[in-house]
Amino acid sequence: MNVIFFSRREGRARHLNLAQPLTLAIVVLLGVSVFAGVFAVGEQFGEHNMARLSLLRPAAAFRAEQAQISQLRSQMQDKVDALAMRLGLLDANIIRLNALGKRLTQMAKINSSEFDFDHDPAVGGPEDSGSVHVAAMSGLTGMIDDLSQTIDRRSAQFNALANVMLGRQLSAEIRPSGRPVQNGYISSGFGERMDPFTGEEGVHKGVDFAAPAGTRVLAVAAGVVTWAGPREGYGNLVEVAHGKGYSTRYAHNSVILVKVGDEVQRGEPIAEVGSTGRSTGPHVHFEVLKGGVQVNPMSFVQH
Repeated sequence: MNVIFFSRREGRARHLNLAQPLTLAIVVLLGVSVFAGVFAVGEQFGEHNMARLSLLRPAAAFRAEQAQISQLRSQMQDKVDALAMRLGLLDANIIRLNALGKRLTQMAKINSSEFDFDHDPAVGGPEDSGSVHVAAMSGLTGMIDDLSQTIDRRSAQFNALANVMLGRQLSAEIRPSGRPVQNGYISSGFGERMDPFTGEEGVHKGVDFAAPAGTRVLAVAAGVVTWAGPREGYGNLVEVAHGKGYSTRYAHNSVILVKVGDEVQRGEPIAEVGSTGRSTGPHVHFEVLKGGVQVNPMSFVQH
């Protein structure tokens, strides 16, 4: 097989005989070189494209992460704003509680130095060697801790104030005070007098309230009924124990409305006015006892 090349400049033809081994080897070598060059160029082009793709992918992922971070930051800011608003409301409520505490202290006539709602109560104690100290977070976390401690202190103050006021209320409830009948007049006082049956001098250990028969007799303090029935000289008697050594007696009743063991409150009806026992007419004989001894009821009636 011959390959003929024509040259315009020289005006002649040249022959290349492919049947010769040397010529065939040269042609094959040239073909292989061209193929290798094309392959190398294609490989470089592919590597370049792969490098561009590998650079584009991290950039896209980075942009996506940035978008997520921005979204999370916006959500966190919204939560921080809401938390700050809640803290403002809590602070306002504490201010109102302090004002209420001061008002209650004044109403209860308690020394302001005992329940001072303008300043936190003094606290202290030895260091706990077994405790673990953790650094407090700044900003809102610190504000939350301060408010929480303030609320705990105010709660303790209010509990103590409530106990004081409850104790005073209970003391006031069990201390005899007032009249055993709403309508009526004092027909005989406490102390020495002439006995209406014998005409001799004697000691009247109570106060008599004259009232129409059937008038309701009222307990003058809260307590427990310890006697409800006839008793020599007293007629139909009701006796109520009030605590702290106080007890009261209501005598000469026509009807008894309670029984032994009943709890009664101040102003609760316990009997009806009558003239049973050693009596000259409808009235209630009222006694106040302190430690089992009759005392003058007038200091309690006029209180």
